[in-house]
Amino acid sequence: MVSSTPLNLDSIRSTLTTTSLGHALYLHQDLPSTNKEALSLAQNGARDGTVVIAESQSGGYGRHGRTWFSPPGLNIYCSVIVRGMGEHLSLSQWLSWVPLASALAVTEAAQQVAAVSLSLKWPNDLLLHERKVGGILCESSFATTNDPVVVIGIGLNVNLPQMSFPEELRPIATSLLEASRQSIDRNRLIAQLLLELEHCLGELRTHGVVRLRQAYTARCATLGRRVRVLFTNEQPIVGIAEALSADGALQVRPLSPHPRSQPMPLVEVRAADVIHLTGY
Repeated sequence: MVSSTPLNLDSIRSTLTTTSLGHALYLHQDLPSTNKEALSLAQNGARDGTVVIAESQSGGYGRHGRTWFSPPGLNIYCSVIVRGMGEHLSLSQWLSWVPLASALAVTEAAQQVAAVSLSLKWPNDLLLHERKVGGILCESSFATTNDPVVVIGIGLNVNLPQMSFPEELRPIATSLLEASRQSIDRNRLIAQLLLELEHCLGELRTHGVVRLRQAYTARCATLGRRVRVLFTNEQPIVGIAEALSADGALQVRPLSPHPRSQPMPLVEVRAADVIHLTGY
């Protein structure tokens, strides 16, 4: 049985070196959802950088309302309230890049604390050897169009043994434990995650997307792969994921039905499910 030290506010704060993120920090034993709690706090005026953490979630969810497996005492379920977007971005750029920057921050924190190298599946899934180890869910509300409030939800499987996943998740999900082979200090990992997130958001606000785009591209396992793109209201496409646009869209070149025909024009994917296919 894996031993996982309980989350503790004093332990998190003892290694927290951020300027603002996490200075207002709420820790719950159980919540329906850290995102819902953070959205409620935000609507009641909670300040930029407020963080909500739970040891377990009874109603955790990911994109499209999918259930997020949230057992107690082993993983990280964390939501961060972010206000303001800086002067270098449009609102659409800010909203599309916050999830990408947040996913990148988690990979950096895992590398620093657990010495585990994660890759990114566009737009905001975290992979370890092609299995999902975490994900980002951002939800927005607006006091005005110039004052966006974004809640960044982070779910990260940390000390969960592979056999503790539900049977249907074992082939597709994993945790940092499976690579580190030892229990990871979640308190330190949260502190590092908040620091890396602060750095990435600061980079986005101050310098725009250029360097973040390079860093995300370097970590992105989707680029160069054959993918199937599932749209909500359009026919799916199969193609090669070639690049990331300046607004964070995935640029996919559909495979031509005839090998000798001209290459198909790029499709910019902004909202869809992307499935990695075997083969390149």
